Amino acid sequence: MEKEKKSEPVSKSVLKSAKEEETTRINVGPSPHFGHIHSTTRLMMTDVLIALVPVILVSLYVFQWFAVKQLMICILTCIGTEAACTRMRNRQSTLYDGSAVVTALILGLSLPATAPWYVAMIGSVVAIGIGKMVFGGLGMNLFNPAMVGRAFVMIAFAGVMSASGYELASTGVDALSQATPLNIFKQTGAITPIYDMFWGVTNGSIGETSAFACLLGGFYLVWRGVAAWEIPLGVIIAVIFWGTIGTIINPESQWTVLHHLFSGSLLFGAFFIATDPVTSPLSAKGRFQFGIGVGIILMLLRSFSGYPEGMMFAVLLMNALSPLINRWTIPKPFGVKTSRIL
Repeated sequence: MEKEKKSEPVSKSVLKSAKEEETTRINVGPSPHFGHIHSTTRLMMTDVLIALVPVILVSLYVFQWFAVKQLMICILTCIGTEAACTRMRNRQSTLYDGSAVVTALILGLSLPATAPWYVAMIGSVVAIGIGKMVFGGLGMNLFNPAMVGRAFVMIAFAGVMSASGYELASTGVDALSQATPLNIFKQTGAITPIYDMFWGVTNGSIGETSAFACLLGGFYLVWRGVAAWEIPLGVIIAVIFWGTIGTIINPESQWTVLHHLFSGSLLFGAFFIATDPVTSPLSAKGRFQFGIGVGIILMLLRSFSGYPEGMMFAVLLMNALSPLINRWTIPKPFGVKTSRIL
């Protein structure tokens, strides 16, 4: 009994000192959240850069100097614009998170090879300045910054953005001697071989021609958990469904579902643009609905508009609907009958 009485105050004192030490550590120690968030962002952006390597290599092989020019202008302008915006707002520089470089590469890869230098520069300023920094910076933007920049130059410089490949045969690059597969089919009804679209030896935006490179990089993003697989799956399902209906309605057409999947920016947009975690829904159900919506809008534009490639507009429209999709798809808590907050 005496031993138990003696040991009791010792154990209480030990517990008391341990609690005081833990309290002191928690209250006095610096917050780890800022550094943790930005280190996680850097890791994500590094994975995106690795995934873009196959796409960049194919663009350099097919478009040579034209690809180098577009990418370098976009990178330098995006970095300069973000540095200027953060300085004007007296904020800490955010260049080290890598998001500006990723935006620059996605924008540059979505531009035609022969677009003038000022198109890439203005598109980059708009992408970072209006698409990102106006909203408060990374994580606060409503729309995909790269697509905001591309939409602006597409509207402002429609002539140079849609230059015919036949007018560019003197450039010395074989891919530029032809129009894009979608334009060829839209204007003449001619079918580009699936083999050429799969490997990327066709004309188009410099990062969107090779289905193989987009799939390779996209699967890496999904494997690493950077890209939510529900979004590209939803896009592909919607396109396959629409393409199958089109084949049933018009069985004589040689433009198949595979032509739809491998042409234009569908795969590049499905894996690298639509999966932006900031501008896409939060829940798995919402992300799948988001992907379905992107695919449907894309096919509507391809089928009925004068603009045969609609990934940019499809993503921007669905970005605007993301907050609403988030409200529709709030996960149902255990034991609660309703899953929506009105």
